[in-house]
Amino acid sequence: MSCALSIQDLTCQYDTQTVLESLSLEVDQGEIVCLLGASGCGKTTLLKAIAGLLPLSSGHMSLNCVTIDDGANWLAPEKRNIGMIFQDYALFPHLTVEENVGFGLRSLPASERSSKVQDMLELVHLSGFGDRYPHQLSGGQQQRVAIARSLAYKPDLLLLDEPFSNIDTQVRHDLIAEIRKIFKKQGVTAIFVTHSREEAFAFADKMAVMNHGVIEQYGTASELYYQPSSKFVADFLGGGSYLPATRNTDGLFVTALGTLEAQMQVDIPVGNSCDLLLRPQQVLIQASDDGEVTVLEQQFMGDHCRYVIDVHGTKLLATSSQPISVGQKVVVEIDEQGILAF
Repeated sequence: MSCALSIQDLTCQYDTQTVLESLSLEVDQGEIVCLLGASGCGKTTLLKAIAGLLPLSSGHMSLNCVTIDDGANWLAPEKRNIGMIFQDYALFPHLTVEENVGFGLRSLPASERSSKVQDMLELVHLSGFGDRYPHQLSGGQQQRVAIARSLAYKPDLLLLDEPFSNIDTQVRHDLIAEIRKIFKKQGVTAIFVTHSREEAFAFADKMAVMNHGVIEQYGTASELYYQPSSKFVADFLGGGSYLPATRNTDGLFVTALGTLEAQMQVDIPVGNSCDLLLRPQQVLIQASDDGEVTVLEQQFMGDHCRYVIDVHGTKLLATSSQPISVGQKVVVEIDEQGILAF
């Protein structure tokens, strides 16, 4: 698979403040990549730099092996063949759906433009909506119009800034799955920004977790979730808690729940303290009068319950196959498969 977008040692500054620092990223043809991180981490800044809306302080950026910015050579945004989709859709309110989709095709003959527009509306399942105006559509329908408009002129790269944030929760999951299928069918190369790990997991082929202008880790969702390179990545992707431990001479980890095996993510010398990352599904609890651990909280999650337990002053997230009440004593079993030590 060939590389579509290549970024090497990119640095961007606002006045004297460095927003992106020595950042590198490779995106393959037809790949959907998510920039994931908290507000202010540099996600949107990177999107703007790729689009040509912000100058680079240093670094090199190429699209389909053509340099688009290296400090000395800069390709204007309108010449990069990059499409952008915003969270507010940016549709023209005075134009119909057909006119919005065909806006970037005005250089084509009328018959060819009309045929292309109809193809795009069929692609996003909006055939028959061409004569409507944006205010007559739902949020999900407006987003599909924005995507049809962007795909109509076959961009080399599509950038999406929080594309699903204004969509009702009830329809967001279905829309994400639908748009992903469209992108894959069309071979679209895309980069999208979100702060939602659920959106990233559902939509992206790869994820770049960003923190203070750098990419902490880049890879598939399963790689980042099961093999986080740092506590920051583990915490951002959520769903875990930490159990204090000490590494013994056998290379095992002594904890309040017994001696456990774990994979070291950083070098931990014998005798040193560390933390073991435990996912809730690895901490299994059963009610027992002989238990030494207490349930502090019960969180109803719809299809299951998640529990917070107190292990000698340390709070851990846990799961159970049976309903357990707050304050109840439990015994704990640890599934050691995939435990990570930091």
